[in-house]
Amino acid sequence: MRKRLLMILAVLVLLVLASGGVALSVYRGKLEPAEPGGEARTFVVAPGQGLGQIARGLERAGLVRDWRAVEIAGRWKGLADQLRAGEYELSPGEPALTLLEHIVAGRIKTYPVVIPEGLRASEIADRLAEAGLAQRDEFLAYALSPQAAANHGVEGTGLEGYLYPDTYRIPRGMSSEQIAGVLISEFHRVWGTIEERARARGLSMREAVTLASIVEKETGAPEERPRIAGVFHNRLGRGMRLESDPTTIYGIADFDGNLRRVHLKDASNPYNTYRIPSLPPGPIASPGRAALEAVVEPERNDFLYFVARGDGTHHFSKTYREHTNAVLRYQIRRRSG
Repeated sequence: MRKRLLMILAVLVLLVLASGGVALSVYRGKLEPAEPGGEARTFVVAPGQGLGQIARGLERAGLVRDWRAVEIAGRWKGLADQLRAGEYELSPGEPALTLLEHIVAGRIKTYPVVIPEGLRASEIADRLAEAGLAQRDEFLAYALSPQAAANHGVEGTGLEGYLYPDTYRIPRGMSSEQIAGVLISEFHRVWGTIEERARARGLSMREAVTLASIVEKETGAPEERPRIAGVFHNRLGRGMRLESDPTTIYGIADFDGNLRRVHLKDASNPYNTYRIPSLPPGPIASPGRAALEAVVEPERNDFLYFVARGDGTHHFSKTYREHTNAVLRYQIRRRSG
């Protein structure tokens, strides 16, 4: 009896497979490219959409000939439960099953966004918003939250300094947490190459990134980074204040571009390194690899001061007298001239 039941079931399975194969052969011609040589276009698969909905959408977009044929073929191939949500760049010049395979593979359309060295989290949020990848205020609120630092394994009260500068390709539809994760995963990759050297200098992750962010903001001349890092190490080693304009500016709400004497005397600004005798509370921007390398491998020098020449580079001095003369030469005279 049991043997006979198994034979009946086997026959039924064969009949179902055969009927599916007949249906597939009937629709085979309707699976050919809808528009040979046609230009690719954007197609969005929303979360939760099933194969039938996707197939209908493909036909409405002019990407396939017949949605019914696509649904039958997709089910026959076992693709119904493998389709991934996202934004795709699909061509009507490809067969319908190839389009479904793109969606199964999750070949989502991505957009380029360039994050230069030395940007604040707020400026990075601006760039992501301009690229249409994130809501500016939503991303910034996440990036500055203590929970974000815990989520991504970095030291501090937020992600300032850890949103690693690079050129990225990011798909639309990602959450702020996911986008931050992409940038911070790159930071962790770079940090892994310098962590041992940072620890050898007695620098925690947060301290190293904070100092590197100051180096990044102090010069636009790549060759000066190790020298400036050396100056800051010298000053910290002697218990001197860093007296860095960029840190002080970071702590000024609605800074108008003019750093005034009153700002330098403001003891309520926790980033005012003209008043505090150490590093500020955290990073002031996102440093790149060169600045991070400079902090763990600074130039060995006796310089304690530097002043901008006005051409993007700096004059370095070992004594306060030399520094005063340099300020007179490069700053005061230039302004009066």
